[in-house]
Amino acid sequence: MQVKFLFSAPAQPTQRYFSGFLCGREKLSMNNLFVVPLLLLSALGFAQSDTWEEVKSFEGRFRVLAPGTMQLAVDTMETPVGALTYYTYYYQPPAEEKSAENLMYMVSYCDYPEGSLHADSTELLAEFFETTRESGAFSINGDLIYHSERNLGDANGQYWRIDYLDGNAVLKTWALVAGRRFYSVQTATVATRSLNRSTDRFFESFVLIEAEQPAPQKP
Repeated sequence: MQVKFLFSAPAQPTQRYFSGFLCGREKLSMNNLFVVPLLLLSALGFAQSDTWEEVKSFEGRFRVLAPGTMQLAVDTMETPVGALTYYTYYYQPPAEEKSAENLMYMVSYCDYPEGSLHADSTELLAEFFETTRESGAFSINGDLIYHSERNLGDANGQYWRIDYLDGNAVLKTWALVAGRRFYSVQTATVATRSLNRSTDRFFESFVLIEAEQPAPQKP
């Protein structure tokens, strides 16, 4: 008997953090946490700094480089498996810079209840990733262009690209499952800059780290 996933990565409103973005003259509203970077774009002409900063989150158990200081947003939402707390680190280049390769950089993670994510089942994880990427494309009226396997150490993962805004914008996602934790590493850009070194550098810099251990007690 085949078990079918009835849920995917969280996809809930986050208007309290983000108010939407302007693309040309059309204003789009935020409707999906999973695709936060898509809805934070303020124009199609940002730039990025030459100075990259390291973000190290012991709570998130990851380290990554970004071309600016990443901000943290936290949201709690109801899902088919219960309430999930979703942590989102994001960086949006300043509007006055005009040569950005990407418009948004983001790392998100959340912990699922015990037993709800089957990290040891290749078949069930494949279904989870399939549901997640399809719901992500649907939520922004985008098209899934391709997907491939991309693991990180013992963490199972997939990489995919979604084109949206009538093919004028691109979201690239690297999704990972490590135990019962789900990670999403993403960049958003315009289609004319869909192949860029900054996305590669951002994704390649992402590593999982051990949780911070408490300092030993002095005798």
